[in-house]
Amino acid sequence: MTPPTPRVGFVSLGCPKATVDSERILTQLRAEGYAFSPRYEDADLVIINTCGFIDAAVDESLEAIGEALRQNGRVIVTGCLGAREALVREAHPNLLAVTGPHAYQAVMAAVHQYLPPPAHPFTSLVPPQGVKLTPRHYAYLKISEGCNHRCSFCIIPQLRGDLVSRPIGELLQEAENLVAAGVRELLVISQDTSAYGVDIRHRTGFWRGRPLASRLVSLAEALGELGVWVRLHYVYPYPNVDGLVPLMAEGKILPYLDMPLQHGSPRILKAMRRPAATERVLERLEGWRRLCADLTIRSTFIVGFPGETERDFEALLGFLRAAQLDRVGCFAYSAVSGAAANDLPDPVPETLKEERLGRFMAVQAEISRKRLRQKVGRRLIVLVDEVGEEAIVARSSADAPEIDGGVILEPDWDLHVGDFVEVEVTGSGEHDLWAQPVEN
Repeated sequence: MTPPTPRVGFVSLGCPKATVDSERILTQLRAEGYAFSPRYEDADLVIINTCGFIDAAVDESLEAIGEALRQNGRVIVTGCLGAREALVREAHPNLLAVTGPHAYQAVMAAVHQYLPPPAHPFTSLVPPQGVKLTPRHYAYLKISEGCNHRCSFCIIPQLRGDLVSRPIGELLQEAENLVAAGVRELLVISQDTSAYGVDIRHRTGFWRGRPLASRLVSLAEALGELGVWVRLHYVYPYPNVDGLVPLMAEGKILPYLDMPLQHGSPRILKAMRRPAATERVLERLEGWRRLCADLTIRSTFIVGFPGETERDFEALLGFLRAAQLDRVGCFAYSAVSGAAANDLPDPVPETLKEERLGRFMAVQAEISRKRLRQKVGRRLIVLVDEVGEEAIVARSSADAPEIDGGVILEPDWDLHVGDFVEVEVTGSGEHDLWAQPVEN
C-alpha cells in the first residue's frame, strides 16, 4: 500500500522579499514530493514565514503562530521574526523549529526531521519557474539579500545581514524562466536595489554567452530584452540611477522608480542616518523628468520620528509640494525593538503623530488628484489584473500591484487577466483612473 503524501500548510507574511523566500521554500518542498494543504487541520505540519520589522508585524506574526499551534500543533517558524528566536519561543515554547530569514536549508532540514519526504519525489511536478504565490502574470525578482545601511529606525541588517548580491547570470535565467511561464511583468526587489553588485565588486557574469557586469543598469538593460514590463522597487538615489532613466525614456524598462526618501527635513534625515541633501534630490527629480516625461516616482515617508518639531514637519510638507511625487505612502513612526532610534530624545506623542499623518496625506491627496487629472484624455497601455462582474481592474506603467492605484474599466469588455490593452482615460480620482479600451 502506498503511504499517504506528506502535506504541509504554509502561511507567508510580510513584504515582497519575504514572498520570494516563501516561493523558494515551496518550490523545494514541491520538488521533494510534498503536497500542500490550505487547511491547518489537514496538514502534517505548518510553516509560518514571519515578518518582524515593526511591532504591529511582530504581533501579527505571533498571532498567526498561535493560531497554527491551536489548530495543528506542529509548527516551524522562519523569516525575520525567527531571527529573534528567544522572543518567539517565549510566546510559543512548543514549536518544532525556529529559523531566521532566507534560511532555506535550515527550514528544509527541520521539515525532513519532523516530516520525512516521500521515497520517490516527483521533480516533474515543479514548473521551471518554481512555485509562485503571485498571480500568473506578474512575479517578483529578488536580486539581493540584506543591506549595508544602518538607518536608525531599521533593524533589517540585524535580521537579514549585510548586502549579498545574486549572480547576474542566475538572475537573468530565472527571469527568462518566468517569462517563458507566462509572466508579463517582473518586479525587481531587494532591500537596496541600487546597491546591487557592490558587495561582489560588480563581478562579471555571463548570460546568453555574453559577459555582463553585476551592476543595476546592466541588469535592467538585459531584463528589458525579455519583452515584458520591468518595474524597479526600493531604488535609492545613488548616482547610478542616472543611468536607469535613459532606459526608461527608450521604453526598455518601465518609467517607474520606487524610491524611499523617508523625510524632507535635513535634521531629521541626519537623525535617521539617511542622506540629507534634499535640494540635490529635487534637482535630480527635475532632471529625470526632463529626460523621461512619463516618469512615475513613488516614495514612502515617516512622520513623528523622535525629535521631529513642527518646523521639521513643515519642511517635509514643503519638500512634498516641491517634489510633486506621483505615488506616496506614509507611516507614523513606530518604535522597533532593537532600533537605534529608540534611544533618541523627545519622542512625539501618538496623537500628534496621527495629526501630522492626516495633514501629510491631505497634501499628497491633492497632489495625486492633480497629477492624475492631467492623464484624462490620454491613451495608455494597461495590464489587466482582475476581471469581475462589476469592473475590470488594470494597471498602467504608473501602478505597481498591491501598493498603487489602478485603471478601472467597464466589465462588459472581453478581456482576461494578464492581457495588455490600449485604453483612453475618461476620468480620474484621488488614486485611480477610469478608462475604456480603444477600439481599432
